[in-house]
Amino acid sequence: MGRKRLITDSYPVVKRREGPAGHSKGELAPELGEEPQPLSVDEAELELLRQFDLAWQYGPCTARAPHEVPASPSHPAGITRLQRWYRAEQMGLEPPPEVRQVLQTHPGDPRFQRSLWHLYPL
Repeated sequence: MGRKRLITDSYPVVKRREGPAGHSKGELAPELGEEPQPLSVDEAELELLRQFDLAWQYGPCTARAPHEVPASPSHPAGITRLQRWYRAEQMGLEPPPEVRQVLQTHPGDPRFQRSLWHLYPL
């Protein structure tokens, strides 16, 4: 009897060549002569809030008090970012003060007040 066949015996070995220095896998190379555009103030603030939404050390974004109105399009699931910020502060979790400053700067704008998860059913 011969050697046991492996699945890799059916496919040729392909060596990947290394890309240019500083180029990581899955990253698109910028076009030649194209400078990356800096983020606008709103985009930078929204990115800060997205990072806050993804930081689980400040508690979930989905908590609802039992006496609150059930989730609907006019009352999305979960709590607002500012409610989450205050809850994290009350629990001693030290949420970033700049998040609260951004939220208080845009009090009526749902892009700023609602978390990333507000459209997802619980």
